[in-house]
Amino acid sequence: MCVTSQATVILSSVNALTRITADPEVMGGRPCIRGMRVTVGTVVGLVAAGHTREDILRLYPYLEPEDISEALAYAAWRSDEFEVPISSS
Repeated sequence: MCVTSQATVILSSVNALTRITADPEVMGGRPCIRGMRVTVGTVVGLVAAGHTREDILRLYPYLEPEDISEALAYAAWRSDEFEVPISSS
């Protein structure tokens, strides 16, 4: 029997995120969908505001359903990060 930790599952899903890009020349380097000027934050914000996937695809016809899924997966991964203080002594 193989036991997989949640961290391993999250890490493998992050490695599979091929639609999220970050380029200093596009939107100041914020994470975007496929190099376009649509940020992960915009997509996640629309979902948080209650918009359906269909609404978002209608508002941004150049997005694909997989873009929304990856934006949410990326946001979930980033929200699980935490800071570790480093001692200066």
